[in-house]
Amino acid sequence: MRRYIVAVVALAAIAMRALAGIEPFPPGFHTQMVQTNGTSLYVRVGGSGPAVVVLHGFGDTGDMWAPLAAVLVKDHTVIVPDLRGMGLSAHPDSGYTKKNQAIDIAGVMDALKVQKADLVTHDIGNMVGYALAAQYPTRITRWAVIDAPLPGIGDWDNIIRSPLLWHFNFRGPDEERLVQGRERIYLDRFYDELSADPRKIDEQTRRHYASLYARPHAMHDAFEQFGAFNQDAIDNKAMLAKGGKLSLPVLAIGAEKSFGPGMADDMRFVAGNVTVGIVADSGHWIMEENPQATIKLVAEFLAK
Repeated sequence: MRRYIVAVVALAAIAMRALAGIEPFPPGFHTQMVQTNGTSLYVRVGGSGPAVVVLHGFGDTGDMWAPLAAVLVKDHTVIVPDLRGMGLSAHPDSGYTKKNQAIDIAGVMDALKVQKADLVTHDIGNMVGYALAAQYPTRITRWAVIDAPLPGIGDWDNIIRSPLLWHFNFRGPDEERLVQGRERIYLDRFYDELSADPRKIDEQTRRHYASLYARPHAMHDAFEQFGAFNQDAIDNKAMLAKGGKLSLPVLAIGAEKSFGPGMADDMRFVAGNVTVGIVADSGHWIMEENPQATIKLVAEFLAK
């Protein structure tokens, strides 16, 4: 009987965590502003051991990674920046190509005296991650890349024709005026349409990110991330032609209700050692929709 009660309590705790919204980073993490490449990035750092750099995408900030950090910090130095112009990082007027933002992240590694690191990325973080691994191939040791394509690579020209991706070209002064004060409405569209079950992106999470994207200049800079895609496509093709495919181990994770196994198909255009991971019962928002499965896939990959 006692064993049954313990099991029920444990399952309840897991369920509560899955629905708990934004979690704090574990005790022992600290935050700092790191000066890098002409801007300042807000960076969370904790733990000791081999380094892992973890990058977020649009609609989130580095806050999305707190549950993963709680697991990896047991045997890694975990480094979680907010990308240029997003979250609590500075908001420069330019520099939003992913090739340039990769230099931002290399500068963070330099400032923290980290020569080599594993890499975990999602969404726009994937694009920065590829530029980082391509420009600094000796510094990135393995890469878990999650549920978003790379500009200019593979089936990109068809992917961007999807009606779901109209936001890639939604930017400009008038668009910013339309969204100003309505950031929550704009972000809800992404959470609702790109998830398998919108209820899994809870009210606390939605409020949290809406407040961050409502900060001065934040939505302008988010639009600039998309506005750089044409140049990113040119840069990616040039980096691939110059350096060839990445040789590091890559775990290509697709959400079951989003990119699925197609994530690995896309990554095989730029990497020669790719394995497949699938996050079941999830749309694009893997850390909100199925964090346990995502954490398991990433942690097992990095432990190899």
